[in-house]
Amino acid sequence: MTTHYTSGGHDDTLYISVVMEKPFPHITCGVCSKPYNDPRMLSCLHSFCLQCLHYEIGKSGSQQMFQCPICERNTSIPEGGANVLPQNLHLGFEVEVVGYMSKMVNNSDIACDHCMDGGNGPAVVFCCTCHQFLCKVAYEYHRTDRHYSKHNMVGLDQEGARQLHTTMKPREHYCSQLNHDKNTLNFYCETCSLLVCRVCSTVAHKSHTVKEKSTVAKTHQMEITGALEDAKEVVTKLTGAMDENNKIIEQVEISKQTAFLVINQAFEILQQTLEERKKTLLSELEAISLSKTTALTLQKEQFEKMIGDVGHYTDMASQILQTHTDHEIVALGGLIPTELQATLKRVQTISLTPNQHSNITVSVQIDDLIENLSKLGNLFVFYPSPSSSTWTSTSVARVESRYYVKVQSKTSKGEEYPHGGVEMKGEMRSKTHNGAVVYGEVEDHRDGTYTITLTPQTAGPHQLLITMDGQHVQNSPNDLDVRPKRDYRILCNAQQVIQCHRPLCVAIHDNGDIYVGSDDGCIYVFDQTGQLKNTIGRKGRGDGQFLYPSGISIKGDVLYVADTNNHRVQKLTSSGKFLHKFGQQGSGQGQFNLPVSVIIDSNNKLIVCDCDDHRVQIFNENGGWLLTIDGKGSGNHSFESPCGLALDPQGNIHVAAYDTNTIKVFTNKGVYVRMYGDLNRPSGIAIDDEGYSLVSECWGNCLSIYDPEGNKIHTVGNLKYPYGTALHPRDGSVFIANYDANTVVFEK
Repeated sequence: MTTHYTSGGHDDTLYISVVMEKPFPHITCGVCSKPYNDPRMLSCLHSFCLQCLHYEIGKSGSQQMFQCPICERNTSIPEGGANVLPQNLHLGFEVEVVGYMSKMVNNSDIACDHCMDGGNGPAVVFCCTCHQFLCKVAYEYHRTDRHYSKHNMVGLDQEGARQLHTTMKPREHYCSQLNHDKNTLNFYCETCSLLVCRVCSTVAHKSHTVKEKSTVAKTHQMEITGALEDAKEVVTKLTGAMDENNKIIEQVEISKQTAFLVINQAFEILQQTLEERKKTLLSELEAISLSKTTALTLQKEQFEKMIGDVGHYTDMASQILQTHTDHEIVALGGLIPTELQATLKRVQTISLTPNQHSNITVSVQIDDLIENLSKLGNLFVFYPSPSSSTWTSTSVARVESRYYVKVQSKTSKGEEYPHGGVEMKGEMRSKTHNGAVVYGEVEDHRDGTYTITLTPQTAGPHQLLITMDGQHVQNSPNDLDVRPKRDYRILCNAQQVIQCHRPLCVAIHDNGDIYVGSDDGCIYVFDQTGQLKNTIGRKGRGDGQFLYPSGISIKGDVLYVADTNNHRVQKLTSSGKFLHKFGQQGSGQGQFNLPVSVIIDSNNKLIVCDCDDHRVQIFNENGGWLLTIDGKGSGNHSFESPCGLALDPQGNIHVAAYDTNTIKVFTNKGVYVRMYGDLNRPSGIAIDDEGYSLVSECWGNCLSIYDPEGNKIHTVGNLKYPYGTALHPRDGSVFIANYDANTVVFEK
């Protein structure tokens, strides 16, 4: 229970309570249930009689902490005990007012407080300044004496009692020191936390910090006002939070009703499906039973006819033997035995075994179904957490080109959330151009993932912001470099050249170093000027050795190599230290027949072209098999001899099919999307951050460029069996492994 007290504005209520002889909760001690006697205030702002506090503190057995009997909050007991707790003087004054009001309402004869003997009769007025009941004589003295003439008086009737609360003022407080009894306590010693008179402030408290009471009161009033303003702000926030809480409660009910409908509809469909299946099985049962019965009935009728035929001839034969003479028998000319034998032969031509067996076997395997039904459906109480949800995209965008952001919503536990429906937003804010903002279009895939498409209009540094339900997701905001749009139609063959023996593939490190795989079994590392920095590996079958390293992919300081003729993939540091390998020759999961390309996606999954098995395999970063995209068969999804791999901005896998002369596109889950290109032995492919594809054609001796829709826009010729191709991650430079020319050519 909590008691609230508000000063002022309740004089009528107080008066009515006095008249009706009702209790006064705001001036009643919560321990003794009596009007306060020297009330003291705790830190929780509840007050109790001093004597009651002594009793409660003693009962608690602690001299350091005391629990409020009303709100049960703990209050530290100051040194000196309850005696030094702040006095609630206003409550004491309220008790005094009620006492006077009760006398005025309930007593007809009230003694005069001024006349000691009461010889001048009962009191007729009450002095609100002196806090005394006055008789006629004392009242006349007050009225005429210049010291008292300005005192406020009220009559001893109900109207006077009603006016008492607003008219009566608290008494002045005087110093308790000897000979100071006429000195009011108008000063406050901050050193002693004590109200003192003027004389005490200059004598006993001379060296202390002493201020006028009014000054200290103003300071406290300002502090209280400030605290009230802070409280209003907090209450506003709490109210907003409570409103939000109420909205969530309403949304929970809506979610419950929606889930209720979904569950009911699902099980109604399930029941309907089961009922339909039951009807189908019963109908099939009836048809099978009828078919068997019909066949057996026809066979039975055939048996009956045969029995009738045989019986007819046997009856006739028996009768002839018994009744016919020899002459009569001879006259029949052997007809009887001939027909009887013919009938018996007809019997021999039919099966005497029932043409149907009686068994009708039914198989309703419900054990697995019951087990699955017991697990049917899931309720998710977790909601996506913005701080746990992740997103992926490229670090570079292009002006007037679509930029894609993939968002995976996750719970606060980091688990992938499998449903859509949250409010997802994406913004791209320029750090120049007056902070121009581009807003993204959001596609909700309804499986917990989202694609946000933004199209920047200006080049320069930008900030990318991804929010979920108004809150930033993990690693948002993030810096983004927007570059001018690249026009590949001006790409020509005026390239720069790096000399390298029979280059098979090329990859670019984030620091700009150029890694080239050579058919001599080495991987050569060049700096940005084309100077050789390092040589990794040599021809061989050992760890860190290679036979035809035709695919390289770099992420951070980790290097993956498609070690083609060793039928494996090797993992090394970017400086060439061997870390791990996986795969062996074969056609099983995780085995290879000539792996010729390897790339890494945004989730650190490895995607490998398994050339002679006509498939693409996907692994985790440690080489654990995850998925196979099988190119064998017929149809648009099929491909032969995949040699090149690249990922577009949406995360789709582009497969350069060497023998099929096309590029086949699949999702990262292996679902066929589309195909493009009419190529001449495509062997390598690179895709920029806008979705433009650069495809090297071995037999075409050229590099073909396709826009994001798969339309060819340009061709760079005069190459010599170009094999692998790559793009610089920062400046977009194009690199081509020009195999027969023993060079790596590139153009910035």
